[in-house]
Amino acid sequence: MKASELSDELAGLLPRIQRLARRRLWSGLSAPRLRGAHAELLRLVVSEPGVRVSTAARSLCLAANSVSTLVNHLVAEGLLLRARDPGDGRAALLYPTPAGAEKLHEWHARREALFRRHLAGLDGGDRAALTAALPALHRLAASIREEDETE
Repeated sequence: MKASELSDELAGLLPRIQRLARRRLWSGLSAPRLRGAHAELLRLVVSEPGVRVSTAARSLCLAANSVSTLVNHLVAEGLLLRARDPGDGRAALLYPTPAGAEKLHEWHARREALFRRHLAGLDGGDRAALTAALPALHRLAASIREEDETE
C-alpha cells in the first residue's frame, strides 16, 4: 500500500473506530455520560491530581479554553473539583471527586469489555497484526505530537 493510501486509510479509520466505540459506550452508561474528551480529562486528573488547567490542555493537545469548558461541565456534574492554586491565584488546580473516580472506573470497565469482546471475535492472525502495529502507531502519535509542540 502506498503511503498516501495508508495515510487516507488511517486518517479515516481511527476516528471511525473511536466514534463507534463511544456510541456503544454511551448506550447504557449511567448519567452523567462521559464524552470522549471528558473521559480523557478525567483520566488525566485521576492520574495527576492537582494538575493545572494549562498543563492538562498541553497534555491533551487541546486549547486552554476548550479544557476550561470541559472542566466547567465536569465540575457541574460533580465529577471534578477546581481549586485555586495557592502559588498562583490566577491558576486552577483540578482534583477528581469520588463520583468522578467511580465514573471513570465505569467508563474504563465498559471500554475494556467492548474491545475485549470484539478483539476476541477476530482470528489470531488479526490480533497478532494489531499487536504488531501498536509500536508503530505509538511512534506515529509521538511524531504528530512533536510537530504540534514545535509550532
